[in-house]
Amino acid sequence: MSTITDPPQGSFRLSMLLNDTRYRGYTFQFIALVLLIGAMGYLMSNLFSNLAAQGLNISYQFLDEPAGYGIAQTMVEYTSQSSHLQAAWVGILNTLLVAFLACVTATILGVTAGVLRLSKNWLVAKLMSAYVEAFRNVPVLIWILVINTIVITMPSPRAYRGETPDTEMLFGLIAYTNRGVYIPAPTFGPGSMVVVLVFLASILGIFMYRRYAIKQLYDHGRDLPTFLPSLALFFIPTLLAYFIMGRPIGVDVPALQGFNFQGGTQIGRPLIALWLALSIYTGAFIAENVRAGIQAVSKGQTEAAASLGLRPNRVMNLVVLPQALRVIIPPLISQFLNITKNSSLAIAVGYEDITATLGGITLNQTGRAIECILLLMLFYLTISLLISAVMNVYNNSVSLKER
Repeated sequence: MSTITDPPQGSFRLSMLLNDTRYRGYTFQFIALVLLIGAMGYLMSNLFSNLAAQGLNISYQFLDEPAGYGIAQTMVEYTSQSSHLQAAWVGILNTLLVAFLACVTATILGVTAGVLRLSKNWLVAKLMSAYVEAFRNVPVLIWILVINTIVITMPSPRAYRGETPDTEMLFGLIAYTNRGVYIPAPTFGPGSMVVVLVFLASILGIFMYRRYAIKQLYDHGRDLPTFLPSLALFFIPTLLAYFIMGRPIGVDVPALQGFNFQGGTQIGRPLIALWLALSIYTGAFIAENVRAGIQAVSKGQTEAAASLGLRPNRVMNLVVLPQALRVIIPPLISQFLNITKNSSLAIAVGYEDITATLGGITLNQTGRAIECILLLMLFYLTISLLISAVMNVYNNSVSLKER
């Protein structure tokens, strides 16, 4: 009986770097890397030579100097006497805040619009189509300015003093003004950490239970209820911990004092304009990604699931969307990156993000344009790579595993 064996491997020769397909790809990649390093080295050498000719040098000592300007919205302690580095840190946090809020809101809005666009209800489908076509074909800067103008036309805080009869706080808790929206803020007392930990454990329990329910459905055909148990896990443990610990968490409701509201939390007008504009604009693109992903799933999958007796919402959640995610996730990564980079338009409405602080006021005050621009590039590059890395891990988890 004859056996088939691999051909004998010859000794390595330099010509194999170009002629052998096993090494050719690495050869071209190495050449491209060398050329890229050489080009970057030439540009940096040219930069330092021009700076030296003008008696300048690259230095980041200005970051320790007092900033000398105020920032309206801060998530950490900051005053005008804080350093430029602290001002940049405030701008970074503001950028991350609006990017996170916009990513979450745009995803919810996009998934909802994408699914409803395929609805059999003619009116709902046409409304979602109009939303997608209207918002994605107008520049995001225009929507930022439009929403900012709408917020400006809201009543002033003075109107809540009774001068305007129709102006009242929503549910007695929320005040919407031309300066922003004032909402209640939680207050934490002794024992509040226990309540927070129980709440986080409840959220984890909901995910674990839903995974268990899906596993039971796939392995044994048992369709366990998920809505009511998830609702019970969300409220009951936290409420029990809240009352057992003596109600350690309270609510600080905003109240009108003088010419403005005091207490609670203010969501500033620039943040609202930027947040909503990025959400509805990017949500239109995500809706198209979701629609394309759902339509990429064979109709036979839906018909087979329906023949097993699954309800339409279960078919969408358990059969269609898990398969559609393989098509949706890759372009979704690009949309999250677009949100993060488009947040640099915040300066149009006076929102102090990293571009407005480090790339705007700090740059103008210190004259260190090259240093500030390099730091801005490093920040956006780092954030983009982190978002891509996290989303790629999730994409690999939902991708098709072939044998």
